Amino acid sequence: MRKIVILLFSLIYFVLGVRLSLAQTLRATIVQTPTPSQEVTPILTPIRDLTQKTVGTIGPLEVLLAQQELGPVWPANPLKYAIRNSVASGVPTNTLVLLLLLPVVATIIAAFRHLVGLRGFGIFLPAVLSVVFVATGPVVGIGLFLIIVLFSIVPRLILRSLKIKLQYLPRMALILLFVVFGVMLVLFLAPVINRPDLANVSIFPVLILVLLAEDFNKVQIGRNVKIAINLTTETLILALVSYIFLTLKPLQEFALLNPEMLIVAVALVDLLLGRYVGLRFIELWRFRKLLAG
Repeated sequence: MRKIVILLFSLIYFVLGVRLSLAQTLRATIVQTPTPSQEVTPILTPIRDLTQKTVGTIGPLEVLLAQQELGPVWPANPLKYAIRNSVASGVPTNTLVLLLLLPVVATIIAAFRHLVGLRGFGIFLPAVLSVVFVATGPVVGIGLFLIIVLFSIVPRLILRSLKIKLQYLPRMALILLFVVFGVMLVLFLAPVINRPDLANVSIFPVLILVLLAEDFNKVQIGRNVKIAINLTTETLILALVSYIFLTLKPLQEFALLNPEMLIVAVALVDLLLGRYVGLRFIELWRFRKLLAG
């Protein structure tokens, strides 16, 4: 448990360092044109958010598509032509990039499960949670998740202390009421603590985080708190690793410019992972003394 928590905080520290370097780069791009009669107006280059649609401007991904030279449609370029037709019809390029990268993220999560030994809550929830981190940022996402988990545990403790027994679905509906109150409380406090990124959170990330909190409660009820904390921590680690891959600009460009090659590579890796039946890294570390003897 201690090693998992240390790994989680190391990933958060790495992501914060990446975001800090991006912020320093943005400050370096401020353009100032001082004149005697005109006030200086700073111009910032915004960070591109893959979960938002680009409106009225041509982004760097669209420029890459326009600059790429294509050969015949068959047999190697059907997806490239389909992507260009979709973008020309108004489909956001960011959406296409995220869809292409989701199988990559799923393969990475599967590799961590089969080769490393991290379990988490399935494979789809960490993948979708990584998209939430892209939309909100890892710090805000983890903060919201902790708030949601806290406000989902409190009503269970209150009901237990009052010895009120409820069926599962009504109890979850009551827990959802507390969760909504907690999220609204955070949104109300966002202007006070001067965090506009919290005030701009949409309903989509909140719903995904509520799903993760529901899985936490299910495991806590079915097993115990320790297992629930372990699985939740591993899920956050998998989501942070996937978030790093989702925000890699070279990977985004490769997925958009070479979708056929990306899909074939992901399929081959999945087939190889599916045939692996050896020990996982965590198991090798746990039984290292036995294996050495």
